Amino acid sequence: MEKYIYELTMKVRDYECDLQGIVNNANYQHYLEHTRHEFLISTGVSFAKLHEDGIDPVVARINMAFKTPLKSGDEFVSKLYMKKEGIKYVFYQDIFRKSDGKVSLKGVVETVCVVNGRLGDSELFDKLFAPYLGND
Repeated sequence: MEKYIYELTMKVRDYECDLQGIVNNANYQHYLEHTRHEFLISTGVSFAKLHEDGIDPVVARINMAFKTPLKSGDEFVSKLYMKKEGIKYVFYQDIFRKSDGKVSLKGVVETVCVVNGRLGDSELFDKLFAPYLGND
C-alpha cells in the first residue's frame, strides 16, 4: 500500500478534454503540478516566495502511465508521496477517479532545486520535507 502524504480533489473541466471526450494527456501534467504546489502551500511555503528567495524547484523528469481515462465532469483525487534520492526529490503521484476509485494515472516526477542559480541541495526543503520523506 502506498504511503500517501497529501491528496487533493479536483474536477475535470470541459475544455480539458479532446475530441475523443477524454482528458487530453497534457492536462494530467497540470493536475500533477497543481497538486505539488498545493502540497507546498499546505506546508506553509509559497512557490512565489521561494523564487523571490532564490530557490527554484524545477522538474527534471516526468513519467506518466495512463490507466483509466477521465471525462468531463469527473471528480478525481490526486495523491502523492515523496522520497529523496541524492539531490532529487521524487514525487510519486497517482490520480484516482472518485466515482469508482479506479486508477486514472500513475506518475513519477523527479524535481531538483536551483538555489541562487546553481543546482544543489536546499536546506529549506530538507528541513521542510523531513517529516514526509519515505526513504525506508
